[in-house]
Amino acid sequence: MPAIFTDRRGGSSLAPYESFNLALHVGDDPVRVLDNRASLSKLSPPVVFMNQLHGDLITVVNDQRDGAPTCDALVTNTPGLAVAVLVADCIPLLLSSSTVVAAVHVGRKGLVNSIALKAVEQMRRLGASSIHAQLGPSICGACYEIPEAMADEVVRTHPNAFALTRLGTPALDLPKALIADLVSQGITYEASAICTLEDNNYFSFRRHNITGRSAGVIWL
Repeated sequence: MPAIFTDRRGGSSLAPYESFNLALHVGDDPVRVLDNRASLSKLSPPVVFMNQLHGDLITVVNDQRDGAPTCDALVTNTPGLAVAVLVADCIPLLLSSSTVVAAVHVGRKGLVNSIALKAVEQMRRLGASSIHAQLGPSICGACYEIPEAMADEVVRTHPNAFALTRLGTPALDLPKALIADLVSQGITYEASAICTLEDNNYFSFRRHNITGRSAGVIWL
């Protein structure tokens, strides 16, 4: 299935959003963001973005005129319509089947509230079978340091998320935990080995706080 994971190179945005920022909500010049989105549109069909909240809402879209729904997963069975997820350390998850695709925003909260599995359920309700997952670049377990109590809360329900930093402090491996969830549902997967915090070609909220967003985009 056609899919794109963008990085921060090749756009028109200026610091601290340089250069291929695709998000309108981070303080960047909207004219430059729209210019970047126009560049993206040359690589894909019309794209539907979403207003992401780290929640578990899923929206099925059939037309670009549906706007930018407030949710954390977009699902479509409309050929020639692309759906996108924006990230800067979270996992851009793209799900595909022969008849339905989805773009899902999976961070710590998204893992806990099972947004990915709920998106899978929605795809199956629309007739999807043999679903394949693509996990784009995101922050790795050795870099995603968080307070011990917060880590313990996640690991209680997702033991595969347990991780330690290189200094031995509590951390979370979100990709590993997400992959375990997907495999439990019989979903095949491929996962990027790129860490967005370690690789300067990617936007990272942990690295720069005020920064742009990359995208994962998929279509039928």
